[in-house]
Amino acid sequence: MTTIAVLGNGRVGGNLATALTRAGHEVTAADRTPGAAADAARTARIVINATPGDGSLERLTALREELRGKILVDVSNATADGPDGLPGELLHPGSSLAEQLQEALPETHVVKTLNTMLFPVMTAPAMLTRAPDAFLSGEDPQAKQTVRELLNDLGWHDEWITDLGGIRTARATEAAILFVPHVIRANGFSPFAISIAR
Repeated sequence: MTTIAVLGNGRVGGNLATALTRAGHEVTAADRTPGAAADAARTARIVINATPGDGSLERLTALREELRGKILVDVSNATADGPDGLPGELLHPGSSLAEQLQEALPETHVVKTLNTMLFPVMTAPAMLTRAPDAFLSGEDPQAKQTVRELLNDLGWHDEWITDLGGIRTARATEAAILFVPHVIRANGFSPFAISIAR
């Protein structure tokens, strides 16, 4: 059992909090009330960023002390809103939200994952007709191993998880969000993941 704080209680955060609780972890979901995120982060070993990506950097930088020495699992994508409410342009072209977070929080172990799929797939990867991929980006090998184990608890088989390397590799997975609005417009909101055919 691990103590986990989920920051963000929308569809993504709520889905993750429910699934991780079901897997036996002690989970606190922080809402938007003042101080809730700080209180949750302070007592957790792992913090999951499921806040809207366009404000994540500011929100999490304000929690520098609470996040010191913790693993920060970043599942968000930082984009502008498109004209129809779907993701638009990247807010950190030539970089990534994960890199910005790691730079702003040097004493926190940032691991990027689960940002290349619609949210239901994050906690039920076997729902798809083909095996999906989850990618890991981060500087700390032990932090990535811990996150890999969390993914196992969510139903991700080891062979479905690919460690891409350092935090800079999050540029690639975050850029995958550019596929999402086009896929949704073509096929609706049926669950899907960006995967590598092998």
